Amino acid sequence: MMAQPQGASVHGSAVLVGERAVLICGPSGAGKSRLALDLILAGRAGQVPPATLIGDDRVVLEAGDGVLWVRGVPELAGLIEIRGLGLRRLPHAGPAAVALVVDLAAADAERLPPPSALRTNMNGIEIPRIPVAAGYCALPLVAGFLTTS
Repeated sequence: MMAQPQGASVHGSAVLVGERAVLICGPSGAGKSRLALDLILAGRAGQVPPATLIGDDRVVLEAGDGVLWVRGVPELAGLIEIRGLGLRRLPHAGPAAVALVVDLAAADAERLPPPSALRTNMNGIEIPRIPVAAGYCALPLVAGFLTTS
């Protein structure tokens, strides 16, 4: 498990899906909170493994022992922004190992991306990545990644 780090706070959201954390990155307004909520609802519907919010809007990243860990920031624990409803409270998970980075509004998103676009290096750790074009629904891509081989 992760030591209590003084990691870097980044603008993003994260959801624990089964035992894997999905880190959602992208510019303001790209749909990070929406995808986080979509994943949680998909988990409740059985479309993906059960999913729990780790953090919304800001998360902390820390690399250690070849793993990139993500945790929510304490001041936003259990809060998610739902457009049209404002801040809402949800159960939330503690630190988890990042297994996937979803890059919303990615400039390099393509229908058939080259293998190099499907990996990213964060804090010295190589992680699978899904580049998603602006305005494209990310949930089917993420569900496909999580439920196929």
